[in-house]
Amino acid sequence: MPKITIVYYSRTGNTEKMAHAILAGAQMEPQIVGKVLIDFEASPTELITADAIIVGTPTYHHDMAQGIKQFFENLATQSTNFAQKVGASFGSFGWSGEAPRLALEIMEHKFTMNVVKPPLIKYQPDSIALTKGQEFGKRIAQQLVVPN
Repeated sequence: MPKITIVYYSRTGNTEKMAHAILAGAQMEPQIVGKVLIDFEASPTELITADAIIVGTPTYHHDMAQGIKQFFENLATQSTNFAQKVGASFGSFGWSGEAPRLALEIMEHKFTMNVVKPPLIKYQPDSIALTKGQEFGKRIAQQLVVPN
């Protein structure tokens, strides 16, 4: 069964709400096993078993949260191969919203993942945004279960 792992940082709870909505959407696909790792506590060993890795980060001062930057730095120092895994990003923003795009660029260019574009970005997730989060999660899950 394909596995989706969601790693996120959330200071205000907005990105966390989005993470749970995305997971709920992914799990609408019955063949998907999903796991949410709170506050970027994923080890490379946990991530290597995932078929899709979704990273959530709010935007602070035109950048990713420091914890997510450190998460990517830690992954880069490991000898872990994420090529051919599906990657996606999402996040909320208090400034300009570019952090999920930056995370997606790292996933695509540094880790050579097959990324889902565009990232899901919302200021404060209302019911409409959470529904879009579920749709986003389901779309990622469907990529994993479509026969090649």
